[in-house]
Amino acid sequence: MITVGVLALQGGFSEHLNSLRKAAGHISTASASVSCSDLFHFVEVRTPEQLATCDALVIPGGESTTLSLVAAQSDLLEPLREFVKVAKKPTWGTCAGLILLSEEASATKRGGQELIGGLDVKVHRNHFGRQRESFVTDLDLPFLSQGGNNEVQAQALPFPAVFIRAPVVDQMLTDDVESIDGKLSSEGLSEPGPKAQTQQIKGKIEVLAVLPGRHASNKAAIGDAQPVASKGAGDIVALRQGNVFGTSFHPELTDDIRIHAWWLDQVVAEWCNK
Repeated sequence: MITVGVLALQGGFSEHLNSLRKAAGHISTASASVSCSDLFHFVEVRTPEQLATCDALVIPGGESTTLSLVAAQSDLLEPLREFVKVAKKPTWGTCAGLILLSEEASATKRGGQELIGGLDVKVHRNHFGRQRESFVTDLDLPFLSQGGNNEVQAQALPFPAVFIRAPVVDQMLTDDVESIDGKLSSEGLSEPGPKAQTQQIKGKIEVLAVLPGRHASNKAAIGDAQPVASKGAGDIVALRQGNVFGTSFHPELTDDIRIHAWWLDQVVAEWCNK
């Protein structure tokens, strides 16, 4: 049995658990290599002892500074770093979770914040402005149709991406980057930072989704700059590096379980390769 944990310190952990349980039904019945219907065990994670039982982990959206502080108070920060960066177990972060899984973050509160790391990127917090600048938009996610073993992934429909005070990637800390659809442009991204030469051991960053134009309500983030053309370069909102997967948006706040099903497929593949 594969134990999948959801960090349950703050934020949308219950929504992730519900989506994972729904997605698991499709994985267990559709995967040709799996016959049992109880392949997964899903748990809330609040202590190092609970984390130690997990084969994979979801870090939900919420408030990244609060999540970091509570994790530190719960003696979870170092075990989380060990889980992600040493044991290299599959880990997915959404919104605030993506921030925590990045090596660096800008626009942090005074004094900065502790991060877990694992993705060689610098993210910009609250890129789209305040809560009132939140929005939902259809997003093309070509990775969902690649390498899956369940019927929900075969659907090529756009994904209803929910952005709430979302971060985006604004700097790569490595030059080993590729785009799944070959359309990645470096326009608007900072050059690789000084860590680039020392971070290669983590592996290539795969850019999995780009928001191809900033939302109309994002005036605070854009300032006097011109919006990105709808078919041109945009903001990186989903990526993967080795065992770490991150999304700027909130799949758990929709009824669409395709991303949860896709990620569980990755977890199964990793588990089977042990």
